[in-house]
Amino acid sequence: MANPLSSLISLLCAGMLAAGSASAQDGPDPGRVLATVDGTEITLGHVIALRADLPPQYDQFPDELLFQGIIDQLIQHTLLMNSLDGEASLKSEIEIENETRAILAGQVMNRIVNQDPAEDVLQDLYDSVYPADISETEYSAAHILVETEEEAEALIEELNDGADFASLAREKSIGPSGAAGGDLGWFGKGDMVDVFFNAVAELEPEEVSEPVQTTFGWHVIRLAETRQKERPSFDTVRAELSERARQSALEDHIKALQSEAEITRESTEGLDPSVIQNIDLLRK
Repeated sequence: MANPLSSLISLLCAGMLAAGSASAQDGPDPGRVLATVDGTEITLGHVIALRADLPPQYDQFPDELLFQGIIDQLIQHTLLMNSLDGEASLKSEIEIENETRAILAGQVMNRIVNQDPAEDVLQDLYDSVYPADISETEYSAAHILVETEEEAEALIEELNDGADFASLAREKSIGPSGAAGGDLGWFGKGDMVDVFFNAVAELEPEEVSEPVQTTFGWHVIRLAETRQKERPSFDTVRAELSERARQSALEDHIKALQSEAEITRESTEGLDPSVIQNIDLLRK
Protein backbone atom coordinates (compact mmCIF):
# COMPACT_ATOMS: atom_id res chain seq x y z
CA MET A 1 0.00 0.00 0.00
CA ALA A 2 1.74 3.13 -1.22
CA ASN A 3 2.01 6.13 1.10
CA PRO A 4 -0.01 9.15 -0.12
CA LEU A 5 2.96 11.46 -0.69
CA SER A 6 1.60 13.72 -3.40
CA SER A 7 1.57 16.70 -1.05
CA LEU A 8 5.01 16.11 0.44
CA ILE A 9 6.94 18.25 -2.04
CA SER A 10 4.62 21.21 -1.43
CA LEU A 11 5.04 20.74 2.30
CA LEU A 12 8.80 20.72 1.88
CA CYS A 13 8.82 23.87 -0.21
CA ALA A 14 6.51 25.66 2.21
CA GLY A 15 8.70 24.69 5.13
CA MET A 16 12.05 25.70 3.64
CA LEU A 17 12.43 28.86 5.70
CA ALA A 18 11.15 27.33 8.91
CA ALA A 19 12.95 24.00 8.77
CA GLY A 20 15.87 23.52 11.12
CA SER A 21 18.30 20.78 11.99
CA ALA A 22 17.01 18.02 14.21
CA SER A 23 18.35 18.17 17.71
CA ALA A 24 20.57 15.25 18.61
CA GLN A 25 21.08 16.19 22.28
CA ASP A 26 19.26 13.07 23.50
CA GLY A 27 20.76 10.72 20.91
CA PRO A 28 19.04 8.91 18.04
CA ASP A 29 16.25 7.13 19.91
CA PRO A 30 13.63 5.81 17.41
CA GLY A 31 11.02 6.01 20.17
CA ARG A 32 11.54 9.72 20.67
CA VAL A 33 8.22 11.55 20.26
CA LEU A 34 8.38 14.39 17.73
CA ALA A 35 4.71 15.32 17.65
CA THR A 36 1.39 14.32 19.21
CA VAL A 37 -1.98 14.62 17.48
CA ASP A 38 -4.96 14.20 19.83
CA GLY A 39 -2.99 11.65 21.82
CA THR A 40 -1.48 9.80 18.85
CA GLU A 41 2.31 9.95 18.99
CA ILE A 42 4.57 10.47 15.98
CA THR A 43 8.09 9.24 16.71
CA LEU A 44 11.51 9.48 15.13
CA GLY A 45 11.03 5.86 14.07
CA HIS A 46 7.93 6.79 12.07
CA VAL A 47 9.90 9.51 10.29
CA ILE A 48 12.83 7.23 9.48
CA ALA A 49 10.55 4.48 8.15
CA LEU A 50 8.63 6.89 5.92
CA ARG A 51 11.88 8.40 4.62
CA ALA A 52 13.13 4.92 3.68
CA ASP A 53 10.04 4.39 1.51
CA LEU A 54 10.35 7.64 -0.44
CA PRO A 55 11.19 7.30 -4.14
CA PRO A 56 14.62 8.42 -5.44
CA GLN A 57 13.29 11.82 -6.56
CA TYR A 58 13.36 12.94 -2.93
CA ASP A 59 17.12 12.42 -2.68
CA GLN A 60 17.57 15.93 -4.10
CA PHE A 61 16.21 17.46 -0.88
CA PRO A 62 18.53 18.06 2.09
CA ASP A 63 17.91 15.97 5.21
CA GLU A 64 16.88 18.95 7.32
CA LEU A 65 14.15 19.80 4.85
CA LEU A 66 12.91 16.21 4.52
CA PHE A 67 12.90 15.88 8.29
CA GLN A 68 10.39 18.70 8.78
CA GLY A 69 8.38 17.82 5.68
CA ILE A 70 7.90 14.21 6.75
CA ILE A 71 6.78 15.26 10.22
CA ASP A 72 4.22 17.58 8.63
CA GLN A 73 3.07 14.77 6.34
CA LEU A 74 2.67 12.36 9.25
CA ILE A 75 0.65 14.96 11.17
CA GLN A 76 -1.64 15.31 8.15
CA HIS A 77 -1.99 11.53 7.87
CA THR A 78 -2.86 11.29 11.56
CA LEU A 79 -5.45 14.08 11.34
CA LEU A 80 -7.10 12.42 8.36
CA MET A 81 -6.96 8.97 10.00
CA ASN A 82 -8.53 10.28 13.20
CA SER A 83 -11.27 12.00 11.22
CA LEU A 84 -12.45 8.72 9.70
CA ASP A 85 -16.20 8.48 10.15
CA GLY A 86 -17.12 4.89 10.96
CA GLU A 87 -15.13 1.73 10.40
CA ALA A 88 -12.32 1.23 7.91
CA SER A 89 -13.53 0.05 4.51
CA LEU A 90 -13.13 -3.57 3.49
CA LYS A 91 -10.53 -2.47 0.93
CA SER A 92 -8.52 -0.62 3.59
CA GLU A 93 -8.65 -3.57 6.00
CA ILE A 94 -7.43 -5.98 3.33
CA GLU A 95 -4.71 -3.58 2.20
CA ILE A 96 -3.48 -3.35 5.79
CA GLU A 97 -3.40 -7.15 6.03
CA ASN A 98 -1.49 -7.45 2.75
CA GLU A 99 0.96 -4.73 3.73
CA THR A 100 1.58 -6.33 7.12
CA ARG A 101 2.15 -9.69 5.45
CA ALA A 102 4.57 -8.18 2.92
CA ILE A 103 6.53 -6.17 5.49
CA LEU A 104 7.03 -9.10 7.87
CA ALA A 105 7.85 -11.46 5.00
CA GLY A 106 10.40 -8.91 3.80
CA GLN A 107 11.98 -8.85 7.25
CA VAL A 108 12.51 -12.61 7.13
CA MET A 109 13.76 -12.46 3.54
CA ASN A 110 16.27 -9.75 4.38
CA ARG A 111 17.57 -11.73 7.33
CA ILE A 112 18.26 -14.69 5.06
CA VAL A 113 19.69 -12.96 1.99
CA ASN A 114 21.86 -10.60 4.05
CA GLN A 115 23.81 -13.49 5.54
CA ASP A 116 27.21 -13.92 3.89
CA PRO A 117 27.48 -17.38 2.27
CA ALA A 118 30.23 -19.61 3.62
CA GLU A 119 33.38 -19.94 1.52
CA ASP A 120 32.87 -23.66 1.00
CA VAL A 121 29.35 -22.98 -0.32
CA LEU A 122 30.71 -20.46 -2.81
CA GLN A 123 33.49 -22.84 -3.86
CA ASP A 124 31.04 -25.71 -4.44
CA LEU A 125 28.82 -23.39 -6.45
CA TYR A 126 31.81 -22.21 -8.48
CA ASP A 127 32.76 -25.79 -9.34
CA SER A 128 29.18 -26.52 -10.32
CA VAL A 129 28.54 -23.44 -12.45
CA TYR A 130 32.03 -23.23 -13.93
CA PRO A 131 33.39 -26.80 -14.01
CA ALA A 132 37.10 -27.01 -14.78
CA ASP A 133 36.85 -30.10 -17.00
CA ILE A 134 34.18 -28.89 -19.41
CA SER A 135 35.26 -26.92 -22.45
CA GLU A 136 32.80 -24.63 -24.21
CA THR A 137 33.17 -23.18 -27.68
CA GLU A 138 32.28 -19.56 -28.31
CA TYR A 139 31.49 -18.14 -31.72
CA SER A 140 32.01 -14.78 -33.37
CA ALA A 141 29.50 -14.33 -36.18
CA ALA A 142 27.49 -11.83 -38.17
CA HIS A 143 24.10 -12.13 -39.80
CA ILE A 144 21.75 -10.43 -42.21
CA LEU A 145 18.08 -10.59 -41.24
CA VAL A 146 15.39 -10.30 -43.91
CA GLU A 147 11.67 -11.04 -44.06
CA THR A 148 11.53 -13.84 -46.66
CA GLU A 149 13.49 -16.91 -47.72
CA GLU A 150 13.68 -15.55 -51.26
CA GLU A 151 15.45 -12.42 -50.01
CA ALA A 152 17.88 -14.58 -48.04
CA GLU A 153 18.67 -16.73 -51.08
CA ALA A 154 19.25 -13.62 -53.19
CA LEU A 155 21.72 -12.35 -50.58
CA ILE A 156 23.64 -15.63 -50.70
CA GLU A 157 23.94 -15.30 -54.47
CA GLU A 158 25.34 -11.80 -54.09
CA LEU A 159 27.83 -13.04 -51.53
CA ASN A 160 28.88 -15.90 -53.81
CA ASP A 161 29.50 -13.27 -56.50
CA GLY A 162 31.89 -11.43 -54.19
CA ALA A 163 29.68 -8.91 -52.39
CA ASP A 164 30.91 -7.65 -49.01
CA PHE A 165 28.93 -9.20 -46.12
CA ALA A 166 29.12 -6.15 -43.82
CA SER A 167 28.02 -3.79 -46.59
CA LEU A 168 25.05 -5.99 -47.45
CA ALA A 169 24.09 -6.18 -43.79
CA ARG A 170 24.12 -2.40 -43.43
CA GLU A 171 22.04 -2.08 -46.59
CA LYS A 172 19.60 -4.97 -46.35
CA SER A 173 19.30 -6.22 -42.75
CA ILE A 174 16.14 -5.37 -40.83
CA GLY A 175 17.75 -6.42 -37.54
CA PRO A 176 19.30 -4.03 -34.98
CA SER A 177 22.81 -5.34 -35.75
CA GLY A 178 22.55 -4.19 -39.35
CA ALA A 179 24.15 -0.82 -38.59
CA ALA A 180 27.20 -2.68 -37.26
CA GLY A 181 27.53 -4.78 -40.41
CA GLY A 182 25.53 -7.59 -38.82
CA ASP A 183 28.19 -8.23 -36.17
CA LEU A 184 26.84 -10.20 -33.19
CA GLY A 185 30.07 -10.37 -31.21
CA TRP A 186 31.00 -13.44 -29.22
CA PHE A 187 28.31 -15.80 -27.94
CA GLY A 188 27.92 -19.34 -26.66
CA LYS A 189 25.24 -21.97 -26.28
CA GLY A 190 22.13 -20.53 -24.70
CA ASP A 191 22.83 -16.98 -25.85
CA MET A 192 20.90 -17.45 -29.10
CA VAL A 193 17.77 -19.39 -30.02
CA ASP A 194 18.63 -23.04 -30.68
CA VAL A 195 17.97 -23.10 -34.42
CA PHE A 196 20.25 -20.10 -34.93
CA PHE A 197 23.01 -21.41 -32.66
CA ASN A 198 22.93 -24.89 -34.21
CA ALA A 199 23.32 -23.38 -37.68
CA VAL A 200 26.33 -21.37 -36.51
CA ALA A 201 27.92 -24.41 -34.84
CA GLU A 202 27.86 -26.31 -38.15
CA LEU A 203 29.81 -23.62 -40.02
CA GLU A 204 33.54 -23.37 -40.60
CA PRO A 205 35.24 -19.99 -40.15
CA GLU A 206 34.53 -17.64 -43.10
CA GLU A 207 31.67 -19.92 -44.25
CA VAL A 208 28.18 -18.53 -44.96
CA SER A 209 25.04 -20.48 -44.02
CA GLU A 210 22.02 -21.41 -46.05
CA PRO A 211 18.87 -19.42 -45.12
CA VAL A 212 17.96 -20.02 -41.46
CA GLN A 213 14.43 -19.31 -40.23
CA THR A 214 13.58 -18.11 -36.73
CA THR A 215 10.61 -16.23 -35.32
CA PHE A 216 12.43 -13.02 -36.24
CA GLY A 217 12.63 -13.81 -39.95
CA TRP A 218 15.22 -15.34 -42.27
CA HIS A 219 18.93 -15.15 -41.49
CA VAL A 220 22.06 -15.42 -43.58
CA ILE A 221 24.91 -16.11 -41.15
CA ARG A 222 28.67 -15.79 -41.56
CA LEU A 223 30.96 -17.37 -38.98
CA ALA A 224 34.10 -15.29 -38.36
CA GLU A 225 36.02 -17.41 -35.83
CA THR A 226 35.72 -19.64 -32.80
CA ARG A 227 37.51 -19.87 -29.48
CA GLN A 228 37.43 -21.95 -26.31
CA LYS A 229 35.76 -20.20 -23.45
CA GLU A 230 38.08 -19.85 -20.49
CA ARG A 231 36.97 -20.64 -16.98
CA PRO A 232 36.65 -17.33 -15.08
CA SER A 233 38.65 -16.96 -11.91
CA PHE A 234 36.84 -17.45 -8.64
CA ASP A 235 37.36 -13.82 -7.60
CA THR A 236 35.89 -12.38 -10.80
CA VAL A 237 32.59 -14.23 -10.27
CA ARG A 238 32.47 -14.08 -6.46
CA ALA A 239 29.69 -11.47 -6.44
CA GLU A 240 27.60 -13.50 -8.89
CA LEU A 241 28.12 -16.69 -6.89
CA SER A 242 27.23 -14.89 -3.66
CA GLU A 243 23.97 -13.66 -5.20
CA ARG A 244 23.16 -17.17 -6.42
CA ALA A 245 23.88 -18.61 -2.98
CA ARG A 246 21.71 -16.03 -1.22
CA GLN A 247 18.82 -16.68 -3.60
CA SER A 248 19.24 -20.42 -3.17
CA ALA A 249 19.21 -20.04 0.62
CA LEU A 250 15.94 -18.13 0.40
CA GLU A 251 14.37 -20.72 -1.89
CA ASP A 252 15.51 -23.55 0.41
CA HIS A 253 14.03 -21.73 3.41
CA ILE A 254 10.68 -21.32 1.67
CA LYS A 255 10.68 -24.99 0.64
CA ALA A 256 11.38 -26.01 4.23
CA LEU A 257 8.52 -23.85 5.49
CA GLN A 258 6.19 -25.35 2.88
CA SER A 259 7.12 -28.88 3.88
CA GLU A 260 6.33 -28.17 7.54
CA ALA A 261 3.18 -26.09 7.04
CA GLU A 262 -0.38 -27.26 6.55
CA ILE A 263 -1.39 -25.58 3.30
CA THR A 264 -4.83 -26.07 1.78
CA ARG A 265 -5.66 -24.70 -1.64
CA GLU A 266 -9.37 -24.46 -2.24
CA SER A 267 -10.87 -25.12 -5.66
CA THR A 268 -11.17 -22.10 -7.94
CA GLU A 269 -13.51 -23.94 -10.30
CA GLY A 270 -16.22 -21.65 -11.61
CA LEU A 271 -14.33 -18.52 -10.58
CA ASP A 272 -13.55 -16.29 -13.55
CA PRO A 273 -9.90 -15.12 -13.26
CA SER A 274 -10.98 -11.66 -14.46
CA VAL A 275 -12.56 -11.18 -11.02
CA ILE A 276 -9.19 -9.85 -9.86
CA GLN A 277 -10.02 -6.68 -11.80
CA ASN A 278 -13.31 -6.12 -9.97
CA ILE A 279 -12.30 -3.56 -7.34
CA ASP A 280 -15.98 -2.77 -6.75
CA LEU A 281 -16.21 -5.97 -4.67
CA LEU A 282 -14.08 -4.23 -2.00
CA ARG A 283 -16.17 -1.09 -1.87
CA LYS A 284 -19.00 -2.68 0.09
